[in-house]
Amino acid sequence: MRIAHVTVGMLQENCYLLTCDQTGEGVVIDPGDEGPRIIAAVERAGMRLAAILLTHAHIDHVMAVPALKARYGVPLRMHEADLPVYREAPSWGKWLGLDCPPLPEPDGWLAEGERFAFGGVTLEVLHTPGHSPGSVTFVDRASRDIFCGDLLFAGSVGRTDIPGGSFKTLAASIRGKVFALGDDFTAHPGHGPATTVGRERRENPFVGERAKSFASSPPEEA
Repeated sequence: MRIAHVTVGMLQENCYLLTCDQTGEGVVIDPGDEGPRIIAAVERAGMRLAAILLTHAHIDHVMAVPALKARYGVPLRMHEADLPVYREAPSWGKWLGLDCPPLPEPDGWLAEGERFAFGGVTLEVLHTPGHSPGSVTFVDRASRDIFCGDLLFAGSVGRTDIPGGSFKTLAASIRGKVFALGDDFTAHPGHGPATTVGRERRENPFVGERAKSFASSPPEEA
């Protein structure tokens, strides 16, 4: 599997493009803004786009969905628990001064334990709420990569002081599901650089082994 990403928008969100080496089929995860740039990246990758997948539905992860839907007509999949978040995204855009276009309705839902396949690649879906009710993490066990949205960052975690957020739930998602995957997995977050599950398990000041000596709530960022 080939992994590329485009960092887009005012909040510098990471949009990921995953392509099967054998078939050229691929998916876009979290097209947050700057649709033309993401479309250009899809074309450069020679990808036959199969779907748009969302780790969660906050405004900075969805604003380019209409552009990709209009260009490729592929299905949009997300967790149903984030549907209210998705439908409220344009209102959040106005509050932030962002011009969010009307968003198309999702074409289907992602569920815990589902295996979403494109070409020869299979992504396992983990429901990992806490940053939002319907946050999910996509796991490629073959390549040892995860795409965790705003659940977990390098040295930090997603904010939980917004509607639907819960630090207790977020910490349980990370410790109970993400850390259980194995230290050698590379974590590709929604903002900032990649990290490893092992590094965050050992060193993350909010949910890792060091957490007991640090603050018990996450920073107000991302």
